Amino acid sequence: MSFALIDGNNFYVSCERVFNPRLEGRPVVVLSNNDGCVVARSNEVKALGVKMGEPWFKLRDLARRHRIIAQSSNYTLYADMSNRMMAILGSYSPQQEIYSIDECFLGLDGLEHLDLMAWGQRMRQQVKHWLGLPVCVGIGATKTLAKLANHCAKKALAGQDGVCDFGRLAATELDDLLARIPVSEVWGVGRKLTGKLAARNITTVLDLRDADARTLRDAFSVMLERTVQELRGTSCMELEELAPAKKQIVSSRAFGAYVHTLIELEEAVSLYMARAAEKLRHQHSVAGAVQVFIRTNPFKDDHPQYQAGVTVPLPSPTADTRRLTHAALIGLKHLFKPGYAYQKAGVMLMELREAGHEQGMLFAEPVPDRPRLMDVIDRANERWGHGTLRLASEGVDKAWHMKRGNLSPAWTTNWNELPQVR
Repeated sequence: MSFALIDGNNFYVSCERVFNPRLEGRPVVVLSNNDGCVVARSNEVKALGVKMGEPWFKLRDLARRHRIIAQSSNYTLYADMSNRMMAILGSYSPQQEIYSIDECFLGLDGLEHLDLMAWGQRMRQQVKHWLGLPVCVGIGATKTLAKLANHCAKKALAGQDGVCDFGRLAATELDDLLARIPVSEVWGVGRKLTGKLAARNITTVLDLRDADARTLRDAFSVMLERTVQELRGTSCMELEELAPAKKQIVSSRAFGAYVHTLIELEEAVSLYMARAAEKLRHQHSVAGAVQVFIRTNPFKDDHPQYQAGVTVPLPSPTADTRRLTHAALIGLKHLFKPGYAYQKAGVMLMELREAGHEQGMLFAEPVPDRPRLMDVIDRANERWGHGTLRLASEGVDKAWHMKRGNLSPAWTTNWNELPQVR
């Protein structure tokens, strides 16, 4: 079996450019929550040496000199564009694994008779024509090779712009190509491992492929041994057509302004719990415990520092937002101390299990859940936007809400913000 890895190019920036063509060809970054750090860069920004995760306030002089445009993260837009892109790509193969918001694997079983280069170009053209998003396609005998081929497609290292099929290369051509690619580009080889491999004179992908797999397993891990086998064309990783359910769900944000009162913290925790509970129901799970945490800004040495968290067990597992929020607010009241400038809060759902398989307690009073009510809330919020239906404890005027000073409209998910053609 062979695989294709399709990846959106500079995905967040590309989504912004679809509806704002004036951003084309200009240096653009997308910032994290509260417009804090760089989470996406256009090629023009990469050429200026800006790294992922750099704080925006440190780039203001550079931005002024090179007229870098900063966009606030619009995750609603990016998620919707991702869903549309994945639907198009899924029509090209019955086997699809959505790996991230901008990447998916396709299984090529039964498609070997096709000209895969032309097949990949058709995918690129359709996504570009229908959505305006540029993508690249990498094709290989294993998932690791497909991901590496995608890197080559982006960099045009194999002489083909946008699509790279390792299966079309002669053995000597492939060896020459892998000898020019740093080992750090291999899927799963991070910065620390790159340094350790360099100490063993393994600096390129070819070096890693030809290294002794058993020795690397003994020195590092079985995962690295599997990576070596994958680079040699032996598939060790299957497609996961259904994403595994998460074992924990976390929802947290830094505030747009410091929070000093319990009621403001309660509003934030209620909002974060609503988002977490929605994800919990989406994967058909229930939670047996809730953790809540709060903290001040650790980088403000002139402010009093405080951080704390507490786990609240539930009498019975649930996915009901009301019960989960009630438990979180009990924990929050236990944690809260006046006199501090709080900068962040969050919740974590723990002890997750499949809904419908939870064990009851013999003598405990049954706690009523309202699954039909939760379903109505989820459907309404999916159709008309987050917060259309919500608990009163989330509040109305949220002065603490995160900063998004350069937020683009919800072009595809809000009737009032649809693009206008004049």
